Amino acid sequence: MSTKTLEFHFDFGSPTAYLAYTQLPRIAQETGATLVWHPMLLGGVFKATGNVPPISVPAKGRWMHEDMARWARHWGVPLVMNPHFPIATLTLMRGACGLLMRQPEDFHRYVDAMFQAAWVAQRNLGDADELAAVLTAAGFDAAAFMAMVADPVVKADLIARTEASVARGAFGAPTFFVGQQMFFGQDRLDFVREALSAA
Repeated sequence: MSTKTLEFHFDFGSPTAYLAYTQLPRIAQETGATLVWHPMLLGGVFKATGNVPPISVPAKGRWMHEDMARWARHWGVPLVMNPHFPIATLTLMRGACGLLMRQPEDFHRYVDAMFQAAWVAQRNLGDADELAAVLTAAGFDAAAFMAMVADPVVKADLIARTEASVARGAFGAPTFFVGQQMFFGQDRLDFVREALSAA
């Protein structure tokens, strides 16, 4: 494992975290860094820091919608705004924590399925039946998944990870750390790459 790490603090409910997700594996590979995935609950981060979703300011929301489309075109990746946004992600992020803890070999398949379902396929991941269908299509046992996310240990892990993100300085998603340097937003990935290249 590389001694150089790129930490990705994310929530599936963030379209800008999705955009970053499409680029980070390549950046890590090209810079020789190890990509460390750090699930957190964006709602918990907002509550702890006093931050608010960008869409709560209508003018900012309109601008951000257009800007995200520019970034998707720039990187040549699909991005379809989800009509069910904002997405309730508590179960989804508990799932990420549970898989990291118990089935790390399945984690990346889960991440791919959730980001694609949210920001390409427009699935309503806040609906239990629809989530179960997405999980099943991705090769997961939906009933076992729901049992896992109900485990108090898994619930506590998400709380701890969210608190750790806030303690490091995170106030939203996506947030990245290269050593002690923090970067926020998919539009800062050039600086992330620069920091990794210098590490």
